[in-house]
Amino acid sequence: MKVHEYQAKSILARYGVAVPRGEVTDSPAEAREIAHRLGGHCVVKAQIHAGGRGKGGGVKLAKDPEEAYALAKSLLGMTLVTPQTGPGGRVVRKVLIEEALDIARELYLGITLDRGRGLPAMMVSRSGGMEIEEVAARDATAIVREPLNPGLGMFPFQARKLAFALGLERESFRKGVAFMLSLFRVYVETDASLVEINPLLVTKSGDVLALDAKMNFDDNALFRHADVKEMRDLAEEDPLEVEASKFGLNYIKLDGNVGCMVNGAGLAMATMDLVQLAGGQPANFLDVGGGANEEQVKNAFRIILSDANVKAILINIFGGIMRCDIIAKGVVAAVEEMGLSTPVVVRLEGTNVELGKRILRESGLKITPADGLADAARKAVEAAR
Repeated sequence: MKVHEYQAKSILARYGVAVPRGEVTDSPAEAREIAHRLGGHCVVKAQIHAGGRGKGGGVKLAKDPEEAYALAKSLLGMTLVTPQTGPGGRVVRKVLIEEALDIARELYLGITLDRGRGLPAMMVSRSGGMEIEEVAARDATAIVREPLNPGLGMFPFQARKLAFALGLERESFRKGVAFMLSLFRVYVETDASLVEINPLLVTKSGDVLALDAKMNFDDNALFRHADVKEMRDLAEEDPLEVEASKFGLNYIKLDGNVGCMVNGAGLAMATMDLVQLAGGQPANFLDVGGGANEEQVKNAFRIILSDANVKAILINIFGGIMRCDIIAKGVVAAVEEMGLSTPVVVRLEGTNVELGKRILRESGLKITPADGLADAARKAVEAAR
């Protein structure tokens, strides 16, 4: 789950991580009042779940409260397009008004999981304000990584090593070390999957602050963090993905025209690979899970068909915990109820597979059976054409 910058900063502040003074609003008039409280000179920042806002015109400097009002009015309601939103962009519903600071240096600091080591890693770079992928592509040595043990915590010597790598000195060195130690506590204790501070700001007076903050959280751990779960902004998520989550379905919209309904994430990934191998493009990732019932299957059909790009549906089920006859009944019920005209290709294997195939065969509906996954992918791609 993602949160907005202002939400991430509120979490960081609770752990003693230094952030600029600021308030969020959806009103230009209130933006003027906030700017006045901050001393007039401020920054107006669009709040969307995407990076690159500055490049897209979503971060503006205001010299006084009246300019803050005008900038907030121009940003609120606009569709902001950045390199991370795609061409459709995101609608700006809130803006963060922050104090303007004297910038001496902009650095990069991030924490995420190093899957190769099986440990979190803190990464730093002197190239702050840039996408870290761009920095890595230009010069991999510009990024210094330090693996960290979540059970033991981050040791001060590790933080000092990274502070030296950033070239911090004197007061900023001390504050930078404290910043990193606190930030790792945030990462571990909130079950975050990503904490990114870009840029990490060093002011002319030596203060070290999170000028920007991005946080992602492990969905499977949200039951432990009711406060974080409440920060979910459904308006920032794909409507079909939100709808699917209501029925316990894992759905991600993609750009192709072959809708995929599969049980199990690994099988879903293999299915999408074979669709592409057959010359097609998957329209979605949809995992109905290991214990889906007829109602979930019908809802999965409805969600897949809500995507106007879908020209064929590929159902690939391996019956283990889930029985093939249950899936077959759900497919038949969905096709009959929806009066489906979109071609449907079904591949079943596993528990009660023969019964499942007989149910499909005797339904009298236009459902194409497949012998194996490769055959199913080929037939689905041909049907979509």
